[in-house]
Amino acid sequence: MKHLIPLLVLTACGASPAPQFFGATRHDVTLGGINFVVFQKDDRAEVVRLGYLTRAERAKVPDLMILAVEQTTGCRVVTGSVVTGLPGDTGEARVRLDC
Repeated sequence: MKHLIPLLVLTACGASPAPQFFGATRHDVTLGGINFVVFQKDDRAEVVRLGYLTRAERAKVPDLMILAVEQTTGCRVVTGSVVTGLPGDTGEARVRLDC
């Protein structure tokens, strides 16, 4: 059991894609001092913000998420296609791409 706890901590720190993005191309990027992981599969992408941010620091994240996707995939994010698990979530979002 004592070996399981460090493994769980390490697993929680890494980014892994949602099941529908298994097999996706992974891109890592840092923008505005924030680390993102972008998973691209066909005309869709999932972007995950890494690390802790205060409430005030989160304000710039939605725009940076879109920029992270566009810079790493070379595709444009389709306007209005950003979907988050919770309204206003800055930890993860999914988008449609126009490549």
